Amino acid sequence: MRIRPLVAALAAVALVGCSAAQPTPTRAVGPDVGWAGSPTADAAADATASPTSSAPELPRGGREFFPRYRLFGYSGYPGAKALGRLGIGDINERMTEMEERGQPYRAGRELMPTMELIATMVHGKPGKDGMYRTRVDDKIIQQWLDVARQHKAILLLNIQPGRAKFIDEVQYYEKWLKEPDVGLALDPEWAVSEGQRPGSVFGHVTGQELNECAEFTSKIVTDNNLPEKVFLYHQLHVQIVTDETALKPHPGLVYIKSIDGIGSEKMKTETYNVIVKRTPEYVHKGFKLFYEEDSKGKWVLMTPEQVMALTPQPEYVLFE
Repeated sequence: MRIRPLVAALAAVALVGCSAAQPTPTRAVGPDVGWAGSPTADAAADATASPTSSAPELPRGGREFFPRYRLFGYSGYPGAKALGRLGIGDINERMTEMEERGQPYRAGRELMPTMELIATMVHGKPGKDGMYRTRVDDKIIQQWLDVARQHKAILLLNIQPGRAKFIDEVQYYEKWLKEPDVGLALDPEWAVSEGQRPGSVFGHVTGQELNECAEFTSKIVTDNNLPEKVFLYHQLHVQIVTDETALKPHPGLVYIKSIDGIGSEKMKTETYNVIVKRTPEYVHKGFKLFYEEDSKGKWVLMTPEQVMALTPQPEYVLFE
């Protein structure tokens, strides 16, 4: 089953604010792939080292993302058409497509292609450890990182934690976060508590939990003299992120929130505006579009002009 945002009727609930009762999601979670998905020694040995420069730069130059770049990306999982655009066909063809499709979103900036790999994937069954999630094998991360480097793109490791803690998942990927072109994309919609099942309720994260992950990641950046690293988190509904100001700025990190509303232009714009009002100024704004869900019935996929007319203008545009 495809991991996709909540149906349009639920996305509209974002407009009622935090005092509203939490809706019950009805969509299914991802496919139940093998539960043994831990890295192998051979894969770890094959992983290539990061650039040896004393001051590594971003793939297309410089050490900071903004205001020079506009991030434009696709998400997915290799060979899984149902999980996002990057899983459709040849990945190099998708990267070429990404480069072309991203041009109208530049709005005077340089393009930074962005790959979101679903690295920790949520499931509807608990698995052997009861965490309702699996982790991608190191070989796949390395393959995607190789593709990212061929196209001078960045790679974001998307984390859908199930019942696991975000900090445990972030720490698991520490060796990859030491690479200068690998960042994070946390998906708290899928972060559930003991006794909850992903897909039956909205997940949730606090600013304190985000800040714990940010502190850990910031230390990696500063200890290894890395260029600025993306620390992104998705938000579909106002209740998914609380006490957000507890997420403090940290050296070497650029915070981005991808606002993931679904539906018509009006619905998506209203969701964007409501969530933006609750987002700290130091968190850059992103916007997500869905090829299928945003084009159902009378809905029409928003144009680049409509997306870039949002206020504030999104600095990251993601397609699924």
